[in-house]
Formats: sequence, structure tokens, C-alpha cells
Amino acid sequence: DFRSQILQSGISTLDAVLFTHEHKDHTAGLDDIRPFNFAQQKDMPVFARAQVLDQIRREFSYIFSSQKYPGVPQVETIEIDEQSFTIEGITITPIPVLHYKLPVLGFRIGDFTYITDANHIPDSSIDLIRGSETIVLNALQKKPHISHFTLDEALEMAESLGAKNT
Repeated sequence: DFRSQILQSGISTLDAVLFTHEHKDHTAGLDDIRPFNFAQQKDMPVFARAQVLDQIRREFSYIFSSQKYPGVPQVETIEIDEQSFTIEGITITPIPVLHYKLPVLGFRIGDFTYITDANHIPDSSIDLIRGSETIVLNALQKKPHISHFTLDEALEMAESLGAKNT
């Protein structure tokens, strides 16, 4: 989970949060940005597609209440689409993929591409990934799955993309 990974890695600052899609296992850690709000004395920019932000507003309604409870996470929601955007001067390129039928965004930052929860990458997105030196690509299991790459599928995709590290 977000909290244990942040603590384990010793991260002490957080510039923004990027959401790939609205599934709970990807949004549940939002509450754990509170220490960063306190330490950095700022609202946390949260970047996501409109439908993801809608889901977050429902799941974390207390964050967006007109009557703020002391200590709730402070966020600034920023709607994104498939156009590149910047965070702290760093260009982020969204990579549209599919998680079965659910649109998901991967992200490319420089020569690094991150794709989670996908089982299909359209040709137009492959063009956005090519040239990445490092790619993080999901592989749920060895047996076929309806919405995730298998290990063999992920290895085949990684090889076709030609990254030095996957």
C-alpha cells in the first residue's frame, strides 16, 4: 500500500499524485498524503481523468466537504486527458491502454514509462512508449486473465518495445 511503500523507501516530499484509473486498489492510499500536506504546507495536486476524479470525490467525500474536518487530506484536483502536461517542470505524457474494457492511463516521464493494470496497448500508445529506456509493465499471473497481461504476454510486449530495462 501507499503508506508502507513511502515509509519503507524513506520518501520525505511528494510533488503530486497521478492516478491511472479509478479502482479502489489504486485510489485507497489518498488519505495517506496528510503527512505531506502537513510537512510541505500545501495542497497536494492530484492528476486524473474526469471519471477517476468523480470516483475519488465519491469515495473520499469528507475531503471535499464544505465543512472541513481538521486534518483531512488537502488536495487540488487537476483533470487530465491524453495530452501531455507538466509537474514541477517535468513533462508527463499519458499513455492510453485498456484494462479489459476500462480505459486506463499509463505515464511516460522522460525515458521511463509506467503501465499498470492493462491487457491491451493500442498501436498509437505503443508509438508513445517506443524509445523508453525503462518500462514498468503489469504481469498478473502465468495463466490467462481477462484484464491483465500474463507473464508471457508482458515479456513479449516488453521485447517488442525494446526497452533496456523492464
